[in-house]
Amino acid sequence: MSKAFTRENDDAPEPESTPRPRAASLPPGTRNYVTADGAAAFRKELDRLTQEERPRWVGAADPESRARLEAVESRIRELDGILRTAVVPRPPPAQDARVRFGAWVVVVDGDGAKSRYRIVGVDEADPDRGWISWISPLARALIGSCVGDRVPVQTPEGEATVELLEIGQAGSTADVRRNEGRTR
Repeated sequence: MSKAFTRENDDAPEPESTPRPRAASLPPGTRNYVTADGAAAFRKELDRLTQEERPRWVGAADPESRARLEAVESRIRELDGILRTAVVPRPPPAQDARVRFGAWVVVVDGDGAKSRYRIVGVDEADPDRGWISWISPLARALIGSCVGDRVPVQTPEGEATVELLEIGQAGSTADVRRNEGRTR
């Protein structure tokens, strides 16, 4: 086996992996909306990286440590940029019956499959968690709609229609508006 694929010391701990970078790409002139809890999470991560991770790797001479430091520095720059441009909108009233930024929604597609999503900022989007960017076609179609609305959505396969079954505002799972069997 090539020396490039082994560690100098097999007893040395594996370096912690850095969080996956978020692929932020806002259209020019678009505000960088971020949920309040998203902004807090970015701030917490930035603080951890600058106060714990960076000092751990500064001054290390081996190539692996230098690469780790560069990854940490890169993420710090990314987080700094996100937080400098972030706009945290005021949450909608708890009794708001329309889908807004930060809301949780449950939709059903034409095949009867239910899906749950949260509409978040571009930098917060995480499809594995059901968090979709507010500029995604689905989120753009849902924003402003009410429970029971049938909403056309442009998909890679063409236009589809989803029905909005539930709305829960940011951070709220208790106040979820449900479709009581009505359709429009």
